[in-house]
Amino acid sequence: MSFKRNVLASYASQIYVTLIGIVIVPVYIQFMGAEAYGLIGFYAMLQAWFLLLDMGLAPTMSRETARFAGGAMDALQLRQLLRALEGVFYAVGLLGALALMVGADAIAARWLKVEHLPLDQVRLAIELMAAIIGLRWVAGLYRGAIGGFEQQVWLGQLNATMATARFVLVLPVFYLWGTTPAHFFGYQLAVAGVETAVLAVKTYRLMPALPSSVSGSRVGWSWAPLRGVLKFSLSIAFTSAVWVFVTQTDKLVLSKLLPLGEYAYFTLAVLVAGGVSIVSGPISTALLPRLSRLQAQHDEQGLIDLYRKATQWVAVIALPVALMLACFAESLLWAWTGNATTAAHAAPILSLYALGNGILALGAFPYYLQFAKGDVRLHLLGNVLFVVVLIPTVIWATLNFGATGAGWAWLGANAAYFLFWVPLVHRRFAPGLHGRWLFQDVGPVALVTAVAALSAMAFLSPPASRLGLVALLLLIGMAVMTLAALSSAPCRGFIRQKWLALTF
Repeated sequence: MSFKRNVLASYASQIYVTLIGIVIVPVYIQFMGAEAYGLIGFYAMLQAWFLLLDMGLAPTMSRETARFAGGAMDALQLRQLLRALEGVFYAVGLLGALALMVGADAIAARWLKVEHLPLDQVRLAIELMAAIIGLRWVAGLYRGAIGGFEQQVWLGQLNATMATARFVLVLPVFYLWGTTPAHFFGYQLAVAGVETAVLAVKTYRLMPALPSSVSGSRVGWSWAPLRGVLKFSLSIAFTSAVWVFVTQTDKLVLSKLLPLGEYAYFTLAVLVAGGVSIVSGPISTALLPRLSRLQAQHDEQGLIDLYRKATQWVAVIALPVALMLACFAESLLWAWTGNATTAAHAAPILSLYALGNGILALGAFPYYLQFAKGDVRLHLLGNVLFVVVLIPTVIWATLNFGATGAGWAWLGANAAYFLFWVPLVHRRFAPGLHGRWLFQDVGPVALVTAVAALSAMAFLSPPASRLGLVALLLLIGMAVMTLAALSSAPCRGFIRQKWLALTF
């Protein structure tokens, strides 16, 4: 299994999913209206909060599958673990969806500030959201298992197919049946059911055959397989809970404070800023199982080498995107939506969230290291301190300064984490690494990217036409990313290798 092939496949699917999701947003707003699109943003936020029920079990499934590939457990143990986790996921998913359905009326009438949509339509949409979220959450278990087998190419193909079904094939539904939130979410429920079924079938096809001594026996549900991974799972669960609080508290507060139409524009800005995380995410998808395998094989040097190379690749990809979004936020939003008022109001939010996401893409690496080592205690301690300070700050800033205040809180929190906590983690798990990681792997790329993006913003004047502006932004982005790549030794070596292969 090729690590590079997995990364490229993950990137190809993520770029496609991201682009199609962003491009289609103005179409949704045109068909459904801003207030109905606000419900889509509310759904995305609810799905993130649902991760609190995960208990760290999906990442644990991914890690244990990777450990099986590294020879650390046998086929029977892996199948028993999958069956045990299925029982937990199906039960919790069902209960969570039912709880959300029961609260649909209160959410529609008393939480959301609905101005134009009929309340019965909003209530029905929330009930459909609950079913979709339950199904997609269960699908996360199977995604974890498939990712642990390093089947990112297959996952990428499925992601692209499902994204096309979710984002594009809903348009015929609008034409044939209607454009209400109920039509949209009813169709999404059908897609979620198909996706979950496909993932379940693929997972069982990848599962190793049982030994001949037990091949005729049925693997039933038992609590016993969970005991060995419970400590690690709960550590990951706490980390996931902190992540949800950190990244979704502002969205939850704003969904209460803002009219649903205005919340749609905030969602739009955060969606675009999320492109930074999305372009850096595929590397972590392929990186976590490979680091876990190297750790299981006791290849410490190979683990550190891969960790540093992956850091530089993420810096080369994520930092240019973050700085381009931050420096050209208003121009980009206007070129995308054609609405100057929307662009002007959303641009400050986009700039702050994009910069915060750029720092986060690199600040997440020490967590990958701890995940592979199977010891996230230091991460837990840091997150306790982090959440005690950050969450009240986010709430206060959001209540007093709205979406822009939340953006400043997000940027400041990620900068503080990167400056003060990342060095402690490196010192604990890889002594002597942090200086090289910061000044050789991150520093050159960050400096070159910042100088290039800021220079372009200062000296180039945007054209009057939207098409010309898109072309200019693409050219600037390509130039900034090229300079970033040339500042990284692994990227230069990769470019040189490909060049020689083409010319000789």
